[in-house]
This record gives sequence, C-alpha cells and structure tokens, in this order.
Amino acid sequence: MEPLASRIRPRSLKEFIGQSHLVGRGKSLAIAIKEKHLFSFILWGPPGVGKTTLAKIYADALDVEFHHLSAVSAGKDDIKQLVGKGNLLSKPKLLFLDEIHRFNKAQQDFLLPYVESGEITLIGATTENPSFEVIPALLSRCRVFVLNELTDAEMSKIIDRTGLKLSKDSKEWLIGMANGDARQAITMLEAVSKLYDEITPKTLAETLQSKFLRFDKKGEEHYNTISAFIKSMRASQPDAALYYLARMIESGEDPKFIARRMVIFASEDIGQANPTSLVVANEVFKAVEIIGLPECAINLADGTVYLCRQPKSKASYEAFGRAMEDAKKFGNLPIPLKIRNAPTKLMKDLGYHKGYERYSKEDLLPEKLKGKKYYKNDKSKL
Repeated sequence: MEPLASRIRPRSLKEFIGQSHLVGRGKSLAIAIKEKHLFSFILWGPPGVGKTTLAKIYADALDVEFHHLSAVSAGKDDIKQLVGKGNLLSKPKLLFLDEIHRFNKAQQDFLLPYVESGEITLIGATTENPSFEVIPALLSRCRVFVLNELTDAEMSKIIDRTGLKLSKDSKEWLIGMANGDARQAITMLEAVSKLYDEITPKTLAETLQSKFLRFDKKGEEHYNTISAFIKSMRASQPDAALYYLARMIESGEDPKFIARRMVIFASEDIGQANPTSLVVANEVFKAVEIIGLPECAINLADGTVYLCRQPKSKASYEAFGRAMEDAKKFGNLPIPLKIRNAPTKLMKDLGYHKGYERYSKEDLLPEKLKGKKYYKNDKSKL
C-alpha cells in the first residue's frame, strides 16, 4: 500500500503548506511555476519541509519528463541511462537529484556538461550547505532556494491533512517530537494508527520506541546524536565522543558533515587554548574528502580523540559575538583616518593613512568604541 505521506502529498501550490517566502503570492518560486520558467535550481533545507513535493509540483506545472534519483544509490551509469533514453514526446528532461551532497566531485563533474547544455534541467535537494557540497561550476548554474523548518502552526495543518483523529495533547506531543519535519510526523501517525486503536501521547511515545518504526536519520535523531558528540568533546570525554561518532557512522551519516562540525568545534571550543587544533581538524576534513568511507572513519576517530584531549577556551568565539553586537548596534562607524586605505592622491590629501604606525599601541577602534574590550583572555580548561 502506498505510504500515507505519499497519499496526502500536495499536487499543487494551493495545497502546499509552508515556505511562503518562496511560494507565496508574488514570490520567486511561485512566479517560476506560474510562468513556466524552466531552469536548474537547488532546494536547501532541513528534512521533511517539502523539497521533494515542490520539485514534483514544479515538474507537473511545466509538463516535463520527470526523473527522480537519490544520490545515495545513483551514479554515473544512471545519468548515462537518463541521457540516452529517447524522448518520444519531445519533453525537456528534468532530473530531481535527492541528497545531491552525496554525489562526489567526479560525479558532479560528470553531470555538469549535461546541465550546461540544457540536455538536463537539474533540481538538487540537500540538507547541507550547497556552498560546501556542490562544485562551484555546477552551483553557478543553479539558483539556490533556502527552505525553512516548518512552524508549529504549519505542522498542525499538515497533521490535519492526514484525516486521523487525535487529541490536542497528542498533536502538541507529535509536533514537539517531529521538530518541524512533516514527513516524520506523518510516518509516526501512520505507524501508531496501525499499532493502536487510539492515538494518545502514550501510544505515540511507545511507537517512537518501537522496533517497527525507524526514522529518517536526518530527523531528530540526527541532531540529537551530533549534539551529544559535540558536547562529549567539549567535556573532554573521548569514550563518549567515540561512541556517538560510531553511532553516526553506523547510521550512514555523511562523514563530511561530522568533519565539518569538528572544524567548527576546533575554533569555537578550543580556540586560543591550542590554535593547532584547527589545523588538525582541517586535515581530518581533507582526509575524509580524499579517502571516504569506510577507512576515513579512522581519521575521524583520531581527530575526535585529539580534540577531546585539548584544553578548551571560548574566548575568541565570545569576543567575536560581543564585537558583532556592536557592529549591528552602531552600524558603519567612521574608521580612524590613519588606518584607512589611501590608493589615490586625493585620499592622501584628506589625511587617509597619515600617521600610521605598523606596530602602534594606540587604540584603533572607531571613536565611539574607544577603550572597548571584546577579547577577554580566559584560563583554558581540560
């Protein structure tokens, strides 16, 4: 039987819930669908917010030959077959590539000329930042649409579409659990309706723990596990960090996602306590890119233990936050003349760069912020 999520999938923008900044009246994607503009784009957003649904609505509206591939299992041969297929109806070929971030550089390079020539119109879907995951040449040929996590009100409307009866408490529990992921909420409802006679917070909780239901690893468990991994490294507990790392690898998590979070951690949580940590984390990321699974798990484990054992300091991170507050609060305060660039004679005549000393101890902040101290050196801790 067709899954509930598929049965209630919206067929048009009139039925679509959420992403009003893209599909609301007069918004970019709504206009593209209405005017039937055919172009390649990438849908970037968290899981279960409508990426696949929007791609299908777009394809139906433009009456194209729609092909759906997942980058997890697809490869160059699938692209070759798609290109080689005859098109008796002379319709443009649209490829919806789910989880495009799973395509490596070589696979994306292979896809590029078909997108360039217009032989394939591409819609990529990803939960990861396309700036990091999509090669520049391909990214430059695609517009990027950012999708937001669904609000509680939007989730409530989607739950109502299932036609299943549940109490206010049950709906609130489900919305809180799903964390803006409509697909997860619908899958949960379908499962509990099959296992129990009544949908209550208790039966929902029991279904969540049931062996009959396994959620998308990009849902709540994805965020819970990466959070536990980061917090374990922050607490300098290598055993706990390695356990959560192993869980992510075993569940099929993208190793580059883990490595990227380690690079962020090296600056955010270790920082000036040991600046070399950033170098190590970057090298781990490079190793992951070059080697790939399963062997790169060793690089991740080695880097995890290293980061766990370093002293921790958030001084730089917190200092930047304080500086950002003032940048937002005061806007473009005048920069002292002596540290301004002076590429022209006029600028020099106006005093730009005058009196500049390379190793001056004079306060170089704008006049309004003189004496402000953002960076407060703290004692690093293990």
